[in-house]
Amino acid sequence: MTAQQTLAVGPAIAFSKVSLELGRTTILDNVSFDVRAGSIHALVGPNGGGKSSLIKTLLGQMPHQGNLSLHWPGAPDTIGYIPQALEFDRGLPMTVDDFMAAMCQRRPAFLGLSSKVAPAIDAALARVGMLDKRKRRMGALSGGERQRVLLAQGLIPPPRLLVLDEPMSALDEAGIQVFERLLADWRQAGVTVLWIEHDLAAVQRLADRVTGLNRRLLFDAPPAAALTPERLLSLFSTHPRSPEAAPL
Repeated sequence: MTAQQTLAVGPAIAFSKVSLELGRTTILDNVSFDVRAGSIHALVGPNGGGKSSLIKTLLGQMPHQGNLSLHWPGAPDTIGYIPQALEFDRGLPMTVDDFMAAMCQRRPAFLGLSSKVAPAIDAALARVGMLDKRKRRMGALSGGERQRVLLAQGLIPPPRLLVLDEPMSALDEAGIQVFERLLADWRQAGVTVLWIEHDLAAVQRLADRVTGLNRRLLFDAPPAAALTPERLLSLFSTHPRSPEAAPL
């Protein structure tokens, strides 16, 4: 299923008894699992099951109990994040170049692309098939095209740990092929990828390991062992039948 990977440049991640409550609502309940360095690790589960909250704890955006740690092979390096969708006023006269300038450089976007960053932006847009649409307004792009631009900004600077929140949700067939090529490139480069995804067929085909989350950890295993009918029934039921995870 997976190609032989090179030496990992991304970190291993350890979640240990991570819990999160908002008011009286339990979002995460004592979640523990590990992400291997340089692997493609998928998180699956129902809406409201705590997947996005878990990655927000990793990114330092939500308070939590328990511990999480990153074990880098060298000095801590770049962490990239690609959200599920881009929220913005579609009436704004913001082009693809303007967006990339705002996201990928310190120089104010209204001054245009920095000569230092421009080659990297060119290369990123080319990788996602959006170089010829760089002068288009973001609001005039299709949902799939906007998602490709989000993928492009996640490439600058090159991440060593990449967190993906349902990146395939708005992609068309061509965009899905772009994303799958990027995943292959990240695996080959040894980048650690933590990937929330609802497309279980894609997870089965592309992930190295899968964690099922519905407030609690329900399983943590290779895709062939994780995505069985029995486990998926438990995962997507309102009240999971088994309180214990079954890691393999």
